[in-house]
Amino acid sequence: MSAIDAAAVETYLCALQTRICDALSAIDGGAFATDDWRKPADSPLQGRGCTRVLSDGAVFERAGVAFSDVSGARLPPSASQSRPELVGRAFRAMGVSLVIHPRNPHVPTAHANVRFFVADEPGQTPVWWFGGGFDLTPYYGYDEDARHWHAAARDACAPFGAHVYPRLKRWCDEYFFLKHRLEPRGIGGLFFDDWREGGFDASFALMRSVGDHFLPAYVPIVERRRHTPYGERERDWQLYRRGRYVEFNLVWDRGTLFGLQSGGRTESILMSMPPLAAWRYDYAPEPGSPEAELCERYLKPRDWV
Repeated sequence: MSAIDAAAVETYLCALQTRICDALSAIDGGAFATDDWRKPADSPLQGRGCTRVLSDGAVFERAGVAFSDVSGARLPPSASQSRPELVGRAFRAMGVSLVIHPRNPHVPTAHANVRFFVADEPGQTPVWWFGGGFDLTPYYGYDEDARHWHAAARDACAPFGAHVYPRLKRWCDEYFFLKHRLEPRGIGGLFFDDWREGGFDASFALMRSVGDHFLPAYVPIVERRRHTPYGERERDWQLYRRGRYVEFNLVWDRGTLFGLQSGGRTESILMSMPPLAAWRYDYAPEPGSPEAELCERYLKPRDWV
């Protein structure tokens, strides 16, 4: 069994954050504000992080890319409901999480996350896993973009066996689903959690591959759609659909709930919220419209590749 190398995970995650921020800055022309933070000595959690946010940019209305590395002496019961054997154990959790809310409604919102968790206790075997993935939330559907996104997701999984992409795609379709709305958040991508297959080295390699494939998956879509004309109608639809994004993150997302329940840093956890969103009562798009096409054709799990 390969040894756990948390230092290597930390090094990779910090470099990934820098690489993604540099690429997004090059597209937008704006700079990320950097907020380095460390948990207070009397906090239930210890550790550090770096939250980087680009606001009110030419291309990205808000883009947040956060690294965190926190540990605690006891994992709270509320954060380990599905793993009762971990309650009360010391733990360390680190990861990079990002959400990008573009200005142009024809450019989709994107989310990605890669993370590592280990619970350790003297005299006991460490319990560890990797998790992560990326998913796409368009406001207007384009087959070309959906095929490209999922082809990149498939390529990220290819070195690990032909079975991995279908499994992680299905996992993503099931996870990013608003149960109270009975609709997907977007067109999916990849999602995995509690991943230990093949041991530490193989699992770490999968996490790295997912992290490394985010920019090739997303940047070509941004470049293809960033100059598409739009008006008030498209902007209103974008804000309405962003409301669904907020609902998912606050009601269903396990990462958000874990961060808040375990005493995480609220500002960094909630950086995923869009700067503007809207809700309407009992709204339905006009039949035959591009907005209706998004709901009828794209917000349905399907095999895009």
